[in-house]
Amino acid sequence: MDQGLSSTPGREQAALSIENLEVIYNHSIQALRGLSIEVPAGGIVALLGSNGAGKTTTLKAASGILPMENGRVASGRMLFFGKDISHEAPHRLARTGLAHVREGRHVFEDLTVEENLKAAGAALAGREGAPLDLDFAYNYFPRLAERRTQLAGYLSGGEQQMLAIGRALVGRPRLMLLDEPSLGLAPLVVADIFGIITRINREQGVAMLLVEQNARLALQVAGHGYIMENGRIVISGASTVLAQDADVQRFYLGNAEGSDQRASFRDVKHYKRRKRWLS
Repeated sequence: MDQGLSSTPGREQAALSIENLEVIYNHSIQALRGLSIEVPAGGIVALLGSNGAGKTTTLKAASGILPMENGRVASGRMLFFGKDISHEAPHRLARTGLAHVREGRHVFEDLTVEENLKAAGAALAGREGAPLDLDFAYNYFPRLAERRTQLAGYLSGGEQQMLAIGRALVGRPRLMLLDEPSLGLAPLVVADIFGIITRINREQGVAMLLVEQNARLALQVAGHGYIMENGRIVISGASTVLAQDADVQRFYLGNAEGSDQRASFRDVKHYKRRKRWLS
């Protein structure tokens, strides 16, 4: 395994621990404001919130790609299984088992399915006992095996999402950052993909931080959830508790009385003075 990441002695090693993180874009725009979240080893955590709340920025910070988008970690720290990764390069993080499945189904469209998976094997560099095994991805996504010689650009949206997750799997991750895996997909395809995501978590013990527009579905598969507004966590708690909370139902699950429209925490003038953590 890639070496050189300093660890924090005596700390319980969650898969990911983000502590008081401040992120700035373009030297002036503050995207995250004292963000603190934790993903337990082997657990699934949902990160929810309205558009622009900072969810995707959180994943980009954790995977080290902020500098590529003129962003930087201004303060705070991030720990990956107890090791400080606050300013680590993306390729080093991938080689230590941190995989980021980005929003928008990022695949190499001019390469075949199999070539895409082989390219993802770069994440195994420097890891002993971790040979490239494409069948590991094919076993979870048989449809990819059927289309292994097909160009990725000609796959359906659902198949491209499967390939994006399969590419992460080839790198044998310990933590997967999943950004909007259901975006733009038909309900049956979404159900299929989320069934496989939960299988991967259950069978391989891969921890997951899930950003998802479908809050109801995210809370069904996650054990814990965080809700963000304006770069901060405003509610945190067990997913089963969050799903039953009146405010969460009103603001995020579309259960406002007499209306099918979702509200926003920003509509509640006093909300900023009543942060809540639900057990």
